Amino acid sequence: MKKLILIVALISVPVFSQINFPSYYQQNDMSLATAGAYKFGLYGWDNPALLSTLHQPDFLFTWNDRVGDWNDFNNWGIFAAIPNLGFSMYNQSLNNFHVTDFKLSAATGNNSFSAGFGYGWSTGDVSVFNRADIFSFGFFIRPNKYISAGLVGNLPANGEREGIVDIAIRPFGNQLITFFGDYLLSRDMHPEEINYSFGAVAEPIDGLRLVGRYFEGKNINLGIELSFGHMGVMSISHLNKDGKQIYNTHGIRIGAYDRNIFSRFASGNKIVELDLKGQLRYQTFRLFDNSNSLIDLLDKIEAAKNDKSVSAIAINFSGAVINREMLWEVREKLKEFRQAGKRVYIYIDRAGMDKYHFASVADKIILDPLGNISLNGFLIGRTFFKGSLDKLGIGFHELRYFKYKSAAETFARENFSDADREQRQKLVDEYYETAKNDVCEGRGFSRSQFVNLVDSLIAYLPDEAIKLNLVDTLGRWSDINRIIEKYEGKSRNFVSVSSLEKFNLPKDNYWSEKPKVAVIYAIGGTSMDDGINARSLVKYVESAFADENVKAIVLRVDSPGGDALAADLIADILKKNKGKKPIIVSQGFVAASGGYWLSMYADTIVAAPTTLTGSIGVIVSFFYNRTLKQDLGLSTDFVKRGKFADFGFGFTLPIIPLSLPDRDLTEEESKMAESRIKTLYKDFVNRVAAGRKKSFDEIETIAQGRVWSGRDAFQLGLVDVLGGLNDAIEIARQKANLQKEKFDVREYPPRPLLNINDLIPDLLPIRFEERLPLLEDLKLRLQYNGEPMLMLPADDIELIREWTY
Repeated sequence: MKKLILIVALISVPVFSQINFPSYYQQNDMSLATAGAYKFGLYGWDNPALLSTLHQPDFLFTWNDRVGDWNDFNNWGIFAAIPNLGFSMYNQSLNNFHVTDFKLSAATGNNSFSAGFGYGWSTGDVSVFNRADIFSFGFFIRPNKYISAGLVGNLPANGEREGIVDIAIRPFGNQLITFFGDYLLSRDMHPEEINYSFGAVAEPIDGLRLVGRYFEGKNINLGIELSFGHMGVMSISHLNKDGKQIYNTHGIRIGAYDRNIFSRFASGNKIVELDLKGQLRYQTFRLFDNSNSLIDLLDKIEAAKNDKSVSAIAINFSGAVINREMLWEVREKLKEFRQAGKRVYIYIDRAGMDKYHFASVADKIILDPLGNISLNGFLIGRTFFKGSLDKLGIGFHELRYFKYKSAAETFARENFSDADREQRQKLVDEYYETAKNDVCEGRGFSRSQFVNLVDSLIAYLPDEAIKLNLVDTLGRWSDINRIIEKYEGKSRNFVSVSSLEKFNLPKDNYWSEKPKVAVIYAIGGTSMDDGINARSLVKYVESAFADENVKAIVLRVDSPGGDALAADLIADILKKNKGKKPIIVSQGFVAASGGYWLSMYADTIVAAPTTLTGSIGVIVSFFYNRTLKQDLGLSTDFVKRGKFADFGFGFTLPIIPLSLPDRDLTEEESKMAESRIKTLYKDFVNRVAAGRKKSFDEIETIAQGRVWSGRDAFQLGLVDVLGGLNDAIEIARQKANLQKEKFDVREYPPRPLLNINDLIPDLLPIRFEERLPLLEDLKLRLQYNGEPMLMLPADDIELIREWTY
């Protein structure tokens, strides 16, 4: 008798009698809408492909009162998932019989297209409920932000198979309102069974979702979900076609962060903590790397600025290793943060000119009780190796025909040339004036006060720093909560930047892949297989131009130059594709000589005031043996055919893999080199003139190898905008007509997986790719010995390597 009652009850609900598994509409009676229209569906239970859109682990428990009161848990479901993987179980009970259906699901793909697979099985009274194992596959495609289409196939081991097609439309391209419908395909359909449904989901405010769904003349569902961030509740009323309530479904969700109905009422009680210890790089490793990258740090400050719950940022600046240009970029971003009405607190322990210049942006500077501040000004110096080369028996031939092209002076002289001294003094003056203007603005000093502070003492101890208003208070980072509470007047909630809403929100507010702005890094010397790695970098540039979803290109250049061929390989791709997509160059610490060659075809060039740029010039360096070979007891011999066959031939050192030619250039060879230098220089100037839409003479007067600061270059027309990487991305966004917050940044090359050196104990004398800048520079110069080069002096190359790797 009980078995008969069960069979009658099962027939009375929308179930396919020929299918040995709950039909699509029965197994999804605990979902608010069709899978593709609502968040992530039921975590692989309905369409496994949607698991690829889940951003964090999530858990949903649902139950209904189909056979009793709301708190009778005879029918319930558990749906748990992590991104790309899901587990579900659905229990049904009737009288003394019950069955539990399980499913494991997996997916791969992105927000535009994904495919998934699931396997289901059952336990309990399997034969009574007519169950069989089932295989499911699913797909979804979202070609743009307005349309989502899905396909699901349920293939039980025995019985009728079914396919489901669903489509959803967002007229506004966001979660505000979504219209959806689905259709069931099966050969063994009965008139009383459900073939289709349609409805709508509305989210009038973040975290409040209202759903209405109609089922082919059979019944209607009305549902609501409230999200409170990491948890939420839902309820569905199941009505018959006359509007009479049949039963209810309830659910509780815990885990992944969701849009929060209370976020609009955020109190601004959070203070974000940022630890800037260590190097600020361009790209961090994907695994085992807690350091900061420039683009991520700027994004974090932007997120804190836009988050209503955040009132301030507290920065631990102890141990920071960040170059002058990057510090300026981050400082400018913090100025934006303050302009939004929020506060900045910076802790320092030992600060020189650059670090104090950065810290002066803060509302309050906290100095360690045993710290100090050294405001000694700025200096650019060089080490000259001419005397050392003479003692070593190494000859050096400088072929220099342009006044300011001083790249070889390190080896050719014992002190600055007048021209190099002139251009370097101008750079020092720019550093000084930039720091003076910013510090005076940030701390309320007069210009004379700043000059007195720089010239009075080598270092200021904590008590003196307080007295002179260099800092606001003394304290340790460990006491930062208490110190800030004193200034804020009440306790605040200190949080990590990763906890902010922006970095935890689901992706369901935007279907498909967002349009991209490509940020391509050209970092290091212009070399084919080292530095910028032009041979591989050109492929990434081509890929970015070929990708239809990439709408604009930002080339970040931090390069002192080197090989003209390597520089032109990248510049030529930019020139050929100019006009197809906006091309913006963001110049970093240095973008000079070959680094400027990389920049010259951009639609817009952006540089910081202290960027080293320009140096439009060419030079040849030639090392050769004088007595070193003989002193070392080495000898060489050769046979040849061809007048210049022995050009560059010489001995190789037995330990250090460096080769040195046996002889200097002949007079004839020097004249040939001169001709090549002047030809390449003329070509360089012509290319810059074409790229900058100026005449040859206009560029030539500011070329001659002269290095300029970003501010001077802006006044001379070599760059278009004073700013940083963040400004370059914003210009690219505007030129590509992309909406704010409606695009993503894609980095090229992709971030490396891990740094193998971090996995090696410090006690082991093993390191991979250990860089010795001076040796690297010498190897580069010997590799291109006698070749015309677009490069800066060795000390500038050492700086770029120190700051960017």
